[in-house]
Amino acid sequence: MTVNFDLSVLRTLVAVESDGSFARAAERVGRSESAVSLQLKRLEEQIGEKLFRRAGRSMVLTDTGERMLGYAKSLIALNDEAAGATVRPLLDGIVRLGVPPDFAATWLPIALARFARHCPSVVVETVVERSPALTARFGRGELDLAMAFATGTPDRARWSGTIPMAWIGPRHYRRHEPDPVRLAVFDPPCLFRAAAEAALDRHGIAWVVDFRSQGLASLWAAVTAGLGITVRTPEGLPPQLTVLGEGEGLPPLPSTCLALYERATPSLAAAARLAELLTETLTTTLGAAI
Repeated sequence: MTVNFDLSVLRTLVAVESDGSFARAAERVGRSESAVSLQLKRLEEQIGEKLFRRAGRSMVLTDTGERMLGYAKSLIALNDEAAGATVRPLLDGIVRLGVPPDFAATWLPIALARFARHCPSVVVETVVERSPALTARFGRGELDLAMAFATGTPDRARWSGTIPMAWIGPRHYRRHEPDPVRLAVFDPPCLFRAAAEAALDRHGIAWVVDFRSQGLASLWAAVTAGLGITVRTPEGLPPQLTVLGEGEGLPPLPSTCLALYERATPSLAAAARLAELLTETLTTTLGAAI
């Protein structure tokens, strides 16, 4: 017959041996003295032998009790080690996260909902801004975590990966020579705008900025209305727009780097947990880290 020992009973056994009496052990384990006595009686019934004998006013282990005590300490230690390695503590507090608008309405809400299920007591304050503003905020210590586009591979990023840049415009778009390419872009500094202008210049294609914006929603609206084409990543592409390319008379574009930054010494364990989840999501969604 298989015998399964109750760890709470084994902890009581250790407490009684350490304190020398049922009364003091009961205070330590948070039970009544009669409950402690009942626990040990049931343990003796499982084993089939006595664990303690009286020596004056104290309780002393029998030989069987000594052997059982050694196993009890080992089982408790192994249980606590397993719990420490696998069970995450309840996290709370506030985590300040910065993200570019390209991801705020796509997979990010799904990732944050998953985080909320694991850490329901944590409040995530999300700042949605362009990458230059986010990196500036992160540098000033205003954010615990920040995702931002970068021109090269960052040295101190927790995660970084490459994402292709793409020309984006209406489905009916075609470039007509010798007319200049009409652009709808963000105000500088913007690495997507710089990449678009550089690619057109390299191929001797004239261009003009017809629409400038500070927000992604207004940029998509301008492109949809035919005020110009733009350059972004294919992530979060509105359904009414499409990726353009050489077939529409446009030059190739380089890739860009997306990086996840984490404060060197996060003030909250919750920030580290959210960083783990975002790293998993980014790797799964955008590909292997670089």
